Amino acid sequence: MADFGNYQVPPPQYRGIVSRSLYLTMRDGVRLAVTVVLPRNLPPGTRIPALLSQTRYWRDMELRVPFRWILSADDLNLDFRRFKPFFTGQGYALVLVDVRGTGASFGACPHPWPEDSIWDMAEIVDWIVAQPWCNGRVGGYGISYVGTTAELLAVPNHPAVKALIPMFNHPDAYPDIAFPGGVLNERFMRVWSHFDQLLDRNRIPPEIGLAARLLVKGVRPVDGDRDRRMLAEAIQAHAANGDLFELAQQVIYRDDRHPALGITVDEMAVHRFKTRIERSGAALFGWGSWLDAGTADAVLRRFLTFDNAQRAVIGAWEHGGRFHASPYRPATRRANPRLPAQWGEMLRFFDAYLKDADNGVRSERVLFYYTLGEERWKQTEVWPPRGATTWRWYLTDNRALTLDRPVAETGADSYAVDFTATTGEYNRWWEMGGVLNHTVVYPNRAEADRRLLTYTSPPLQSDIEISGYPVVTLYVTSTASDGVFYVYLEDVDESGRVTYITEGQLRAIHRRVSDEPSPYRLQVPYHSFKRQDAMPLVAGEVAELTFGLLPTSVLVRKGHRLRVAIAGHDEGTFVRIPAQGTPVITVARNSHHASCLDLPVIRRG
Repeated sequence: MADFGNYQVPPPQYRGIVSRSLYLTMRDGVRLAVTVVLPRNLPPGTRIPALLSQTRYWRDMELRVPFRWILSADDLNLDFRRFKPFFTGQGYALVLVDVRGTGASFGACPHPWPEDSIWDMAEIVDWIVAQPWCNGRVGGYGISYVGTTAELLAVPNHPAVKALIPMFNHPDAYPDIAFPGGVLNERFMRVWSHFDQLLDRNRIPPEIGLAARLLVKGVRPVDGDRDRRMLAEAIQAHAANGDLFELAQQVIYRDDRHPALGITVDEMAVHRFKTRIERSGAALFGWGSWLDAGTADAVLRRFLTFDNAQRAVIGAWEHGGRFHASPYRPATRRANPRLPAQWGEMLRFFDAYLKDADNGVRSERVLFYYTLGEERWKQTEVWPPRGATTWRWYLTDNRALTLDRPVAETGADSYAVDFTATTGEYNRWWEMGGVLNHTVVYPNRAEADRRLLTYTSPPLQSDIEISGYPVVTLYVTSTASDGVFYVYLEDVDESGRVTYITEGQLRAIHRRVSDEPSPYRLQVPYHSFKRQDAMPLVAGEVAELTFGLLPTSVLVRKGHRLRVAIAGHDEGTFVRIPAQGTPVITVARNSHHASCLDLPVIRRG
């Protein structure tokens, strides 16, 4: 049993906080808005480490009159309002920054994680360590976009940067969130782009809720900007920021270069700085969830690829860790562990590297993971966990899934793509859930599966744990030259209830398994998603699609059945491909073309 979430947090050293906000001027004259939060009554001469958060979602908010006289902006988020006092109470300073081109900072942000912002980080850290309260050590942390800025904090190789916690982030945005399997996540990219544009104009997005919109005036100006003249000037500069949805719509391949920006999605990925991040020596503590876009895959890629000292954790959360997201538990359940216990794990990590605490963390290379269905935390030093073996399940006649390879020379199933098929409104790809105060929800999929091509196993003879990356191989023909193949792994109980486990998708033109080296140590076939590897489907010609599903850890009980469900669209989430018509796909399941699913299984009982 893993001890994740059970850390005994020491009593706080300090009570209360004090903050101030100012501008820092960068090498090119651009001014960044910075808020410093310190323990109240920090004794003169006391030096403490700093935790740096660099956001494009406003480092802090300004409340309207009269609410600003009776509330703080932190009071608007009941889950996180104790976050700052938790860390300042333990003897940390928090430094919160609006990255250039956002919030109250000057400059432009033409696309996510521009290099100018990365090199700003070194100057920010220079300023931090020069402060009289700083002990010369800096850590970084953040969720989502801010998690990636935390990971990129290692890139300048500043000697003060010792420990980083990227949480629920997308270090390679193409497969992790924007184009999983090479298909545009249309819903998320459209809403995220609009959300950012409103923030950059200092307007309140409707997603944050009516109450907050009534209370919040906008981003917090720096102290001394009483007439808001500097803030207005900064907001005016944000007009040069890019439209992310417009950018995404021009992308098919990860090496497509935007005609105006001159950058590819690939050139925004963290892996391009792998050598510099390893050279930094900074310790990494990556967080993700089995049910949150591709964040679990991102955690595992980092854990398997980077040589830095590492801790990692994959739970059953929504995007941010506030709510439980296991499909085997009610959606109303709170996170396991809850936020204060999560902060305790962050504290344990930062104490080890920023305060030299002898708490065992520095000697560890460990992954904590949560097994769905069993609803239990575990830990491992390798992935997949020791004891996992591959079980190959074949698609066979009568829509069955068996361990026996087909012997018939012919056999196939045809499916007219149902473009109304959907995984619902609150699936893993809808990351605004953290803003909208809800979790990931996959209800009983029995009815949804009636729109799909499904293959179901006999009842299992024992409990099995599936921990690792499932890999599917499909032999298909299609009446269209392109399309998307969605594969869902599901658990069917004795009553017929169907529980979502995981999924994978692949746009057909990206099906070539690349001969080039992958930027990561992968446990699934490597698809480059580059233009040189494009392969349109040819009518009447059998095409092989072999690709990984997103990783998982799940306990499937004796008597339950496994199901593979195949779709050609996920309405309400992904772009429709092809845009017109109703393709018919045929999946072969015979001795010559044995479509199958490889599962990493640990037999239980």
